[in-house]
Amino acid sequence: QVQLQESGPGLVKPSQMLSLTCTVSGGSITTSHYGLSWIRQPPGKGLEWMGAIAYDASTYYSPSLKSRTSITRDASENQFPLHQSTAAPEDTAVYYCGVYAEADFYLKWWGQGTQVAVSE
Repeated sequence: QVQLQESGPGLVKPSQMLSLTCTVSGGSITTSHYGLSWIRQPPGKGLEWMGAIAYDASTYYSPSLKSRTSITRDASENQFPLHQSTAAPEDTAVYYCGVYAEADFYLKWWGQGTQVAVSE
């Protein structure tokens, strides 16, 4: 069974880099026809898709976050990190990583989420 686990600091200072890692077990992150995605949910708001890295390593980002967001993958560790520069209080959210099928773009597996607060 595929399982995902987000990890990273729970508190980030404004203007610093927000970095999280998603570790996948039970399957390879380079399995054909599956992509990797990050989603977040600010307090009191809905889910926000941040970006994804496809099987062929192409990356896609939300237009509002594209300028300061990077998603990569490390096949040797079976992980895909998220990096977001110049963190701001509005980046406070629960961050989720997920695996989607490229056939329909629906998430097939996702992690339990990790809370990140951006504050002094």
